[in-house]
Amino acid sequence: MLQQYNNILVPIDGSKEAELAFKKAVAVTRRNGETAKLHLLHVVDTRAFQNISSFDTAMVEQVTETAKKTLEKYVAEAKAAGLKNIDYSIEYGAPKVIIAKDIPAEKDVDLIMIGATGLNAVERLLIGSVTEYVTRTAACDVLVVRTDLDNKPVLAEKKLKK
Repeated sequence: MLQQYNNILVPIDGSKEAELAFKKAVAVTRRNGETAKLHLLHVVDTRAFQNISSFDTAMVEQVTETAKKTLEKYVAEAKAAGLKNIDYSIEYGAPKVIIAKDIPAEKDVDLIMIGATGLNAVERLLIGSVTEYVTRTAACDVLVVRTDLDNKPVLAEKKLKK
């Protein structure tokens, strides 16, 4: 029996890993038929702005506008690949909870496809990995994307370039 996914969520943060997750999610959504939906999500981490003494709403607006352009580019790419049911949202707050719990509950998500993080060991120790949190706490299936469309490891590709 083949697993059917109807609502696939892909968090987009502008990273290469997120782009790979998006590309694989397009393929998975297509394989799951015309009723399958692809949801793209960008979370503006408002905690990143808390330590800025001269907090300026223009900065949040600029980050939001950049995210919107990126997401609209991905929507166009998904439509060009034949997807009909695709949407996106930009949320504000803590990425971990929004990706793992809030949006999956709101959109009835049954698969989260998320890029592997590029955080180093110190950053993971101090702030934790969003991907790790999502895989540990999400109520639905989570697929962590580590390879390109040819299933070649992305990390190996990076090491070769050094």
